Amino acid sequence: MIKRYLKTPIMHRVVEANGMLFFGGIAADDMSLDMAGQTRQVLEKLDGYLESAGSSRSQVVSANVFVADLGLKKEMNAVWTEWFGDALPARATIGAGDLGEGTLIEIVVTAVKQ
Repeated sequence: MIKRYLKTPIMHRVVEANGMLFFGGIAADDMSLDMAGQTRQVLEKLDGYLESAGSSRSQVVSANVFVADLGLKKEMNAVWTEWFGDALPARATIGAGDLGEGTLIEIVVTAVKQ
């Protein structure tokens, strides 16, 4: 059975299938923030999305991180490792160039439902 959570005009933020949770791209709301600030805001949003689907950050198994500037990866990594602690998921970081005006980072994750 497939369940869908948090509908937007163009997608569902989370789709559940066979005990796995698939999250659409998550970007910050405040584009005036630097890379660390946008990363923190995205991860805080992810916390809420995970909770709404019955999971938590320790259940994230995979992430694709799209960044507008790979030169800012160090700032993103500092927030990332603090937020995940020892439960770091498998991850790829992709230099995406233009993510939209002011957007420095967009994250797509897969998690296990608790």
